[in-house]
Amino acid sequence: MRAAAGLPLSVSHGPYQAEIVTVGACLRTLTRDGVDLVAGSEPGEMCRSARGAVLMPWPNRIADGAYDFAGSHYQLPLSEPAKHNAIHGLAHWVAWEVAEHTADRVVLTYELQPQTGYPFALDLTADYRLGDDGLTTTLSATNVGSTTAPYGAGLHPYLTVGRRVDECLLTVPATTWCEMSERGHAGPAEPVAGTAYDFREPRPIGDIVLDHPYGGVVDGATATLVDPDTGRGVSLTGREGIGWLHVFTGDTIKGREREALAVEPTTAPPGAYNSGVDLVAMAPGESHRATFTIAAVTGS
Repeated sequence: MRAAAGLPLSVSHGPYQAEIVTVGACLRTLTRDGVDLVAGSEPGEMCRSARGAVLMPWPNRIADGAYDFAGSHYQLPLSEPAKHNAIHGLAHWVAWEVAEHTADRVVLTYELQPQTGYPFALDLTADYRLGDDGLTTTLSATNVGSTTAPYGAGLHPYLTVGRRVDECLLTVPATTWCEMSERGHAGPAEPVAGTAYDFREPRPIGDIVLDHPYGGVVDGATATLVDPDTGRGVSLTGREGIGWLHVFTGDTIKGREREALAVEPTTAPPGAYNSGVDLVAMAPGESHRATFTIAAVTGS
C-alpha cells in the first residue's frame, strides 16, 4: 500500500531532527531535543492545510486563476474553488525525486512540465539541511524552457510552542503589511506603523485574526514565536530571495483553530502574477534561489 505522503526521509544533526516527505517535498516535522518546532501532518497522511508545503511556482493565491504575462493571457485550474482561486502553485501534490539523502540533508527535485495555464518548463529543487543553527531550506528553480516564465516561491510551515497562539509573543520584522479581501486577495502594501498589525517589537498575538502578507523583510530578518511562561520559542530567519512573510493564525482550520502559527517565507505577496509586485520573470537558462532557516529560540 502506498502512503499518501510518499516516502518519509529523516535527518538529524545534534539536538535537531526533521522529516521531509516526497509528495510535495513537504516539511512534516522539525524538533529540537524532541520538542516540536513545527506542527505538521500525521505520519503518512496527506498534507492538510498546506502544513509544510512547498509553494512553487507561486505562493498563495491567484484570483480566478487568471493572469496576463508577456502579452498573453493564461487560465489556471481553480485549486481553491470555494473562493475561485488558484492556490499555492503546482508542486504540492506531486511526487518529487530524491536526489540526495544523507544524515543531515535531503535534496528533492521535480521536473515541472508545461501545462494548462502554466506553459513553462522549470526544474525545481527543495534542499533541506540541518546544522547547528537549525534547518536551512533552499528552494530553487531553473527555467529549462524556451520562453521567459513568471515565478515565485515559498514554504508553509506552522510554527508551534505547544499552546494556542493567542497567549504567545510574536515578532515580525516587517515594515509593511497588506489588507486582505474575503477571498484572500492582497491590497497595496501599507506601513505597519500605527496599526494593530505592527509586530516589529514582541507582543502578544491576542485575539487578532491574521492571514496577511508582511513586506519590507530584509536578508537576515528573524520572526519569532515565544511562550512567555516557559520561554519555549521558535524562529524563522529569511535570507536570500525572501522579501515577504505571510502570517496566518489558522482560524479557518476546522478542529485545529489557532493551535499553531503559519509563518510563510515567500518571494512575493499574494496575487503577484497580476500585480507584478516582486514577481520574478525568469528568462530561459536563468535560475532563482530563496533561502530561510527555522530554529529553536536561544534559551528555550
